[in-house]
Amino acid sequence: MMKGTTTTLCCFKPFSSPSSINQSLFPSFSSSSTFPTCSLTWDDVFQISQSHQQQDPSSYLHGYFHKLQLCNRGFDKQSEFLPFVIEGHNAGFIHNRFVDHLRGFSDVFVFPKEGPFGHCVSLHPLLKTAEERTSAVGYVIEHLGEEHIPGIRNELYPVKSSFDKPVFFSLERAAAPYFGIKAYGVHMNGYVEVDGQKHLWIGKRSQLKSTYPGMLDHLVAGGLPHGIDCQENVIKECEEEAGIPRSISIKAKPVGVVSYMDIDGYRYKRDVLFCYDLILPQSFVPKNEDGEVESFKLIPVKQVAEVIRKTQFFKPNCAIVIIDFLFRHGYIVPENHGYLDLLRSLRIGDCS
Repeated sequence: MMKGTTTTLCCFKPFSSPSSINQSLFPSFSSSSTFPTCSLTWDDVFQISQSHQQQDPSSYLHGYFHKLQLCNRGFDKQSEFLPFVIEGHNAGFIHNRFVDHLRGFSDVFVFPKEGPFGHCVSLHPLLKTAEERTSAVGYVIEHLGEEHIPGIRNELYPVKSSFDKPVFFSLERAAAPYFGIKAYGVHMNGYVEVDGQKHLWIGKRSQLKSTYPGMLDHLVAGGLPHGIDCQENVIKECEEEAGIPRSISIKAKPVGVVSYMDIDGYRYKRDVLFCYDLILPQSFVPKNEDGEVESFKLIPVKQVAEVIRKTQFFKPNCAIVIIDFLFRHGYIVPENHGYLDLLRSLRIGDCS
């Protein structure tokens, strides 16, 4: 963002298509990849966060609604996807053109045209155990490779019909949206209170990240891989992403969930994020241990709220986790026009 740019709030109707957007609100991107590098600096953040303009109460929440739009797209494209059915349960959705890539693996996938789900994709009936399915589908993912499934991480996500149900098999994390499975994660806001005012620790993602490089995060976040529960995953991510010792991170409090449904091309993201809050000592300074965060800043919550409301500096799903924080801590109030609509929109995905 250029210094001295005058920032105005663009108005968006909830979940309408943002056809006209003030480009001065957005960081500068290159166009070389799916997740282009962001040239955002902390100076840009503070310039926005400290700018104050009188707002029409009837349009104040529009900037927040737009962040929900970024995570909930493509509702009209659902008919392009086939159910991914395992053991009689709908475990995901696969785009009908991506299905063409799977037809060459007839010993792994079958394509029933009749039954309770109609035309669908399923696993070969000879693949009976979770281990057999994990190995067989992993073989397919390996052969499809980066050309069809970019960003392969060799990290497995559990595939199941809902959070408390048994695991059908485990799937490469990068492939999760291509199979439309429900993916779960943990996201934590770390904050301190200084003179009665709450401040959030905000991270700036490494430029080397394969997704949303250089953009802003809250303090700690991570997908929920196979074989670890939410609390232990929070503790692990706290240590890796912010250097928070277990003696502190064990005090993180579960405070609810946000969920969204996003269709982008062949990708169908159905994410449920378990949200946590952690009050940190004023003396604590986060330090990234895994190279995924470039730097951290402690910013008053009111200023963080303005950055989210006015810009797209934050990784989209982190923005909605912080919006949830703003509700719970009284920074968004019932007097704001659209309060209930925005609150409902934080859980527009299937929370099961």
